[in-house]
Amino acid sequence: MRRPKILWVDDEIEVLKPHIYFLDEKGYDIETCSNGIDAVDLIRKQPYDLILLDEHMAGLSGIETLRLIKEARPETPVVMITKSEEENIMDAAIGSEIADYLIKPVKPKQILLALKKNLEQKRLVTEKTTIDYQQEFGNITSMICSAATYTDWIEIYRKIVFWDIELDKSTESGLTEILYKQDYEANAAFCRFVTRNYLSWLDPDTKEKPLLSHQLMQKKIFPEISSSEPLFLILIDNLRYDQWKTIQAELSDYFRVKDETMYYSILPTATQFSRNAIFSGLMPLSIYQTMHDMWVPDNIAGEGKNEFEEEFLRRQIIRNGLNIRWSYNKISNSQEGKKINDHLDSLMKNHLNILVYNFVDILSHARTEIGIIRDLASDERAFRSLTKSWFIHSSLYDLLKTIAAKKVKVAVTTDHGTIRVNNPIKVTGDRETSPNLRYKTGRSLDYDPSEVFEIRNPEKAFLPKTNISSRYIFAMNKDYLVYHNNFNQYASYYRDTFQHGGISMQEMILPLTFLESLQL
Repeated sequence: MRRPKILWVDDEIEVLKPHIYFLDEKGYDIETCSNGIDAVDLIRKQPYDLILLDEHMAGLSGIETLRLIKEARPETPVVMITKSEEENIMDAAIGSEIADYLIKPVKPKQILLALKKNLEQKRLVTEKTTIDYQQEFGNITSMICSAATYTDWIEIYRKIVFWDIELDKSTESGLTEILYKQDYEANAAFCRFVTRNYLSWLDPDTKEKPLLSHQLMQKKIFPEISSSEPLFLILIDNLRYDQWKTIQAELSDYFRVKDETMYYSILPTATQFSRNAIFSGLMPLSIYQTMHDMWVPDNIAGEGKNEFEEEFLRRQIIRNGLNIRWSYNKISNSQEGKKINDHLDSLMKNHLNILVYNFVDILSHARTEIGIIRDLASDERAFRSLTKSWFIHSSLYDLLKTIAAKKVKVAVTTDHGTIRVNNPIKVTGDRETSPNLRYKTGRSLDYDPSEVFEIRNPEKAFLPKTNISSRYIFAMNKDYLVYHNNFNQYASYYRDTFQHGGISMQEMILPLTFLESLQL
């Protein structure tokens, strides 16, 4: 293994000989230099793994030397060492993106720790993560085997997402594969749990059941409305829990989590059903029966299936006897987001503001249809990264940073998640069959009942039907439903795409997070 190469720049370098001998024994090659000018010349001629830099030197100061180092070798980590504890010097050094900051007199083990942190962090994190996950693997497996309630599955999913994100820090690809298999086994068991219990959750007399989409506003959002501060409900369409945890980390300088609960999406886990249920406070069959002209049948292609969310919300507010000022806005591009931010003062006068952001859903569909997007988001880790990149450059991030300084309540949620599919299931249907890959509804469906969750009587699941013999079937785990005609072509095209509408933890178990500002 190659010994890391360190340059130590200090005008009292002779005094530091014991430190250098100590680091040499620990496996580091240390070169020394007594002034900034010579140090910059050395750095321009050859690369170093890390530079230890004294702040107070004759000639070029440490800060001046640091600036020249960053120009010549911006990728090289620099650890600043100084006698001074003046805050302005610390600020200047940190502002120049130093890797660490140590105050003299320094002990050899302090230097060793700084080197390990900056040069061996990935290896050490990988080793620690490997040990921790290996210990937790058995616990998660045991939880999967014994899971008996919807809360058990929420805890299992939380743990799997935690380790999925933790393994992003690791360079050990084998661990990711192990977790992927554990997630697959967990989803297989979760699907069996849902198929046994879903219809009973819709029975008003059932006591042990999760919060569902159509109950979200009445039970969680409306009780938070107050006259003293506006409530902003931000719904990011098609957002998985792991994606939320990734972007939540970007808000840590502005908000803390006041409360995080999980709720379950209704079936199908698709925008037309789940989000309409959220804003109407009704199951899809009730929407169809009471507002028939606002329900677009599932077998009709094109947009328009979520055009009436604002009206659904208006009626739900009236039905709950709320006398409030409120707004509903749907944001599908940066221009619409900027317009919302420019009119923030008017939103601050409302009791409730609903903001629906569609970018992640748009990204998911674009990934299926555009090769370069599929390459950029090749798996769950890459999809999280792309979602994070959107978020930190989005009008939503700007809005949240702005309202963090105001007296407001903030809630963030989603309507359903998505899952990367890889196992095609053959289905036959007529031209009236719905096109979604994770569920189908129609009258002439032919399939293997053992491969899907079937609902022969949609009314039991409070789902509308297009004719008297219509039924619904749902894909489970990582399956997707492909017509028999041109099966191989479509199976290949949609394999490894992110889809929604069916049954999986990623699609059904969803976050509702209340945030409170750190700036008030």
